[in-house]
Amino acid sequence: MKKIVFMFALAAVAVLGTSNVSYAQTPDSPATNTTQPTTNPDPAPATTGKPAVAVESVSFHQSMKKSFIDGGWEYMAPILVCLIFGLAIAIERVITLSLASINTKKLLGQLEQSIASGDFEGAKAICKSTPGPTAEVIGEGLRRVNEGVDGVEKAIVSNASVQTSLLEKGLVWISLCIAIAPMLGFFGTVIGMIIAFDTIEKEGDIKPASVAGGIKVALLTTVLGLVVAMILQVFYNYITSKVDSIVTDMEDATISVLNILIENGYAEGRK
Repeated sequence: MKKIVFMFALAAVAVLGTSNVSYAQTPDSPATNTTQPTTNPDPAPATTGKPAVAVESVSFHQSMKKSFIDGGWEYMAPILVCLIFGLAIAIERVITLSLASINTKKLLGQLEQSIASGDFEGAKAICKSTPGPTAEVIGEGLRRVNEGVDGVEKAIVSNASVQTSLLEKGLVWISLCIAIAPMLGFFGTVIGMIIAFDTIEKEGDIKPASVAGGIKVALLTTVLGLVVAMILQVFYNYITSKVDSIVTDMEDATISVLNILIENGYAEGRK
């Protein structure tokens, strides 16, 4: 996980520091008189051209970087760190949970055949070769098959709690980033408003150009904080639903294994 966080941080620093925002400005076109001379002896008045219009040739990527700089790096950087850190953990969790999902019906079919034939060593080997917490929990229960269904159930319950904790690993950090990002945005908002009012106090007058910088900081930090919280909230809800699905499948599979043991006469243990 440390490597993932470091890679995300390095990529963010490289992206924010490499390119500049470019602007294209259309030059003024002087008016040329191509018509034939008139009979008016007075000289023609000088024509006043329109002011040059700045045309921004800015991509979305450059626009985001410009907004980051305009919002003040000292206020925007902590929010960006929350995004990078939260995304690193979320991506690691998504990959881990995807690998932990298995076809429980196929696993139960193989275990039922092995248990029915009394091949518990083969059943343990199947659990060991199958990835995911479900197979791990069932395998731990089969190691206590000599103690009967009660012993198997106790082993399953104790190991299931450990596997559930491992599945929920990192969720508290994502939740922390979701809570902190808007707070950091509101902190930048307060600082921006203080800067704006301080400018008004010094100049003794309200001028839009004078207070625009502080108001821009206030708005941009708030927007970034809310956007980061919304992105991480989506990942958090997806990961939570994925964990609940895996835990539900694990519970159903363990109950099915206990029923298979009872149906094959192993309620009191192996003889």
